[in-house]
Amino acid sequence: MTLSAESSSPPALDWKFSQVFGERSPGEEVQDVDTISAIEFEKSGDYLAVGDRGGRVVIFERKARNDIVRDYYNQHDLEQRDFMDTQHPQFQYKTEFQSHEPEFDYLKSLEIEEKINKLKWCATPNGSLFILSTNDKTIKLWKVKERKVRKVKEIDFNPVVCPENAVLAERSFIGGQHKPSLDNGYCLEWTNKMDHSDSPSHDGHAEVANIGYGAPARCRKVYAHAHDFNINSISNNSDGETFVSSDDLRINLWNLEVKVITSAEFHPLHCNLLAYSSSRGFIRLADMRQSALCDHSAKILRDGDSRGSKSFFTEIITSISDIKFGTDGRHILSRDYMNLKLWDTRMETTPVAIYKIHEHLHSKLPDLYNNDAIFDKFGCCVSGDGLHFASGSYSNQLRIFSYGDGSEEGMTIEASKNPSRKPHMQSASRARRSSLSNLTRGFYRQGWACQFLFLAKKRIYGHENSSPGNSEFSCNLNSKLLHLAWHPKTNLIACGTGNSLFLYNA
Repeated sequence: MTLSAESSSPPALDWKFSQVFGERSPGEEVQDVDTISAIEFEKSGDYLAVGDRGGRVVIFERKARNDIVRDYYNQHDLEQRDFMDTQHPQFQYKTEFQSHEPEFDYLKSLEIEEKINKLKWCATPNGSLFILSTNDKTIKLWKVKERKVRKVKEIDFNPVVCPENAVLAERSFIGGQHKPSLDNGYCLEWTNKMDHSDSPSHDGHAEVANIGYGAPARCRKVYAHAHDFNINSISNNSDGETFVSSDDLRINLWNLEVKVITSAEFHPLHCNLLAYSSSRGFIRLADMRQSALCDHSAKILRDGDSRGSKSFFTEIITSISDIKFGTDGRHILSRDYMNLKLWDTRMETTPVAIYKIHEHLHSKLPDLYNNDAIFDKFGCCVSGDGLHFASGSYSNQLRIFSYGDGSEEGMTIEASKNPSRKPHMQSASRARRSSLSNLTRGFYRQGWACQFLFLAKKRIYGHENSSPGNSEFSCNLNSKLLHLAWHPKTNLIACGTGNSLFLYNA
């Protein structure tokens, strides 16, 4: 089923709570390293990857239906319902690994966070899982494959020690280490060998035993040193061989084997078509058959209504934070700070539909700028049939819209175990502005630009040392739902807020 202007209104969806991982207790403080920063479903929908600010990647796999039956229902329940045909996907923990570590660039005197910015699944040959992960500067390709886990036991026989106490002398480990990271695209071999210092002594006895199966992750390649600004997105091509990475001012096209730099979402059907967005609110469609360097776009999608009156905040709030192709390849969903927009690639001057997310915050833009909230980057996602869209907002709100239902309001769900369709709106105290976002740093690096920023704030507030009065927001700016993903084959949404992962099905 594809999206078109003639399509009938989709049926209403009844959303219910499905699962939660890492739910925190009331009043429990969330560590910054545990905060979710990226979510991505694998193409088949059988796997879900979650990244956090601590550089870790956690992988969940879909439960077999027989396991779900055994966990939730007894035999009597199964006889009373057609369970096998109606049960929605359930997920369970599979594995996790440390993808990135904090680094320091001594040439630029720059600290590089370990936070995972984006995750993307690659093709899965030979039953292995391949996933790309990136922090601000470095992209890594990981391979996850189940294998037997072996345990090496060393027992020192001592006539003074009774057999029961001999267990206390047991030492075990699972061999495996990474070689140091190499240059772009070079493979990192995984070596399974025992450290000589832990080898059993000649006087003792050692035995190796299989203790089960695990799914360790191995870093296969590292793609680094190609972005001057922080990486904000990566996207795989449908050809299964290339992917793109983008920062504030540059897009790089990579081959999984060989790196090729060019100018961030590939078309789902045609490997030669590439769409990328800009901080000026444009979406550019490029045909790589015309030129390897995508400097000249084939099409530019731009909202003609946005060319009217402009203010100091116009360029910031029109900056597109995320784009997604519809399954038909004809439509593109984009999210900027204020709106969620649906585009038809054959209509270059206006979007098909505009869903207003933060219209109630329009009068608060000076305050949002003053506390950095205006630079929050909200993601978006599209359903498998291309008829429904979702994005996040403040107060942990999940906003869901359906094309053709005649409503621009959509449905709002508070991300919690017991979701409310009319979430409680909280106020947040205004914080002093402490730093500029990556976007602002990119535009205001030089002295004259900094002076322009100073004069602009002076014009807005009336004096350089003054600030807007204490104003309350109708939402909690500290609780925001930035990352989400839609299951490719069923109506299941995964969304992250803080360190909690929520799943909702319809």
